[in-house]
Amino acid sequence: MSGHSKWSTIKRKKAKIDAQRGKIFTRLSKEIIIAARNGGPDPAGNMRLKTAIEKAKEANLPNDNIQRAILKGAGGGDGANFEEFAYEGYGPGGVAILLYVATDNRNRTAGEVRHILSKHGGNLGETGCVSWMFSEKGVVVIERSESSISEDDLMLVALEAGADDVKVEEDSFEINTSTGDFEAVKSALIQQGIPIAHSELAMLPQTYVKLLGEEAEKMNKMIELLEDNDDIQAVYTNFEAEE
Repeated sequence: MSGHSKWSTIKRKKAKIDAQRGKIFTRLSKEIIIAARNGGPDPAGNMRLKTAIEKAKEANLPNDNIQRAILKGAGGGDGANFEEFAYEGYGPGGVAILLYVATDNRNRTAGEVRHILSKHGGNLGETGCVSWMFSEKGVVVIERSESSISEDDLMLVALEAGADDVKVEEDSFEINTSTGDFEAVKSALIQQGIPIAHSELAMLPQTYVKLLGEEAEKMNKMIELLEDNDDIQAVYTNFEAEE
């Protein structure tokens, strides 16, 4: 068992979804549009679209919104021509920052990202400066209060299905998988009647940087502002907050 807990971060994001539902719905719809545009409208043959739909349903995005977004992406509706790319940079204390962006105005987004980073002790870097520190993994979270399964039994199910790692936290089990085994692990858990609190494909850092005091406050504020930006689809860092 190894790794770094994501559940507290996920719960914070879930609370933000409730507080800023309209903004989050826009971001989720944009991801569905892009996934359908790039890989087709059938989630059975488009893993990115399938994952995007699952995330949208988890956030209670109405089915009508989901279908409209798929239609736009597939060319049956009037949708924006979003451009996708990544920004890499640093936060206080040398924390690595990896941002995934979908925008219809690259200049606007670049200016907003630079402003947020520079105002809170960070800066943009060159392409490749931090992305090597991250690996794409599947993350599946089981909330302990929602499942009666024992630690040993969960590990057996997850590892036999192809999971790389199971981390035991006070309030959750967090399972990491390769991208190729992500769906197989989720299916195995569902077949065993184990409720999944959250699942996603995410960029996980290999190591973490712990910040304290003012630096941690700046980093938290920076992440909050980046996540609030309409053009930023995902924010990944190797920041570890003080308990």
